[in-house]
Amino acid sequence: MAAMSVAMTAQAAEPAEKAVVDAAIQPLQAKYGIPGVAVAVTVNGRHAFYNYGVASKTTGARVDQETLFEIGSVTKTVTATLACYAQTNGKLSFSAPASEYVPALRGSVFDHVSVLNLGTHTSGLPLFVPDGIDTDAQMNAWLRNWQPASAPGTQRVYSNLGIGLLGRAAAKSLGMPIREAFEQQLFPAFGMTHTFIDVPRASQARYAQGYDKNDVPRRLNPGVFADEAYGVRTTSGDLARYLDANMGIGKLDATWQRAIDCTHTGYYTSGPFTQDVVWEQYPWPVALDTLQRGNNPDAILKPMAAHALTPPLAPQADALINKTGSTNGFATYVAYVPARRIGVVILANKAYPAEARVSAAYAILEALDQAESKTRK
Repeated sequence: MAAMSVAMTAQAAEPAEKAVVDAAIQPLQAKYGIPGVAVAVTVNGRHAFYNYGVASKTTGARVDQETLFEIGSVTKTVTATLACYAQTNGKLSFSAPASEYVPALRGSVFDHVSVLNLGTHTSGLPLFVPDGIDTDAQMNAWLRNWQPASAPGTQRVYSNLGIGLLGRAAAKSLGMPIREAFEQQLFPAFGMTHTFIDVPRASQARYAQGYDKNDVPRRLNPGVFADEAYGVRTTSGDLARYLDANMGIGKLDATWQRAIDCTHTGYYTSGPFTQDVVWEQYPWPVALDTLQRGNNPDAILKPMAAHALTPPLAPQADALINKTGSTNGFATYVAYVPARRIGVVILANKAYPAEARVSAAYAILEALDQAESKTRK
């Protein structure tokens, strides 16, 4: 109830902001027939929540900032943060071969694929777990026989498998299962009290129903590497806090803050963006068409040349840092600009194109930046 009061106060105090968000989201919702959308805006640590439609067409429950959404591949940024936490604690080495932390892969090509390759999509591993693989043992057997099409570090191939192995390596180095590391360490450290891998019974009523592009109800099914690559369920409120931490706003343990800095380090350029550890960044300001090119389906489905940055690019404050996420029934986009201390979260319970999410978020961020520029003057 307190969070709802804050949201209503913020909206009442920022009518121009609400008008911008309405103009970005309402046409998008109508065009794609999205049942519900939750938007969180963070400006200098002030949060405002703009909610549209329903969490379920069956129940008619309204969306709010405590509605749980599947966030798909935004999960990968959480895994990256955990891996960087392990690295900054001296438990994990990004330069070490992946097989050092995944013993089942010793003696395979993963003796020559680094942990950093996993976290920057430069291992060469494919996007999807192959059909017919349902267990870790089957996955390990497939990986032991896999051969990359190009040398590690030369191609960016967006990969659930790579981030899955990154999560396994991080968890192994920390001496605990990844779910335990998320639920007992990372989520509490970031104040993400409504964030889950498996939604508990007490929170099931808050879990939105997802819908695919044909309006068929969908929810995420468990699978190999789901926890590490696309399995987190969370709220716009928790993601607003997560973006704040990524912008250095609020109180975060120093070790976790170093982990955030690690995730924002640029290791490769690929296409129009710099590839950090999972996160993708662009110099701010950035043109919308550039941002669209970096988030179109080709950037996920097709290999892209990767050019190593030597030395790596230190975290940039004047950058737009972003990540899309999708499951069969949900679509997510998060973006933020640390130097301006502005960020936006867009959660929806229907699959729809990434380009549409990017356009909506871009309009909101531009308006926030302009408003903050006037304030600074």
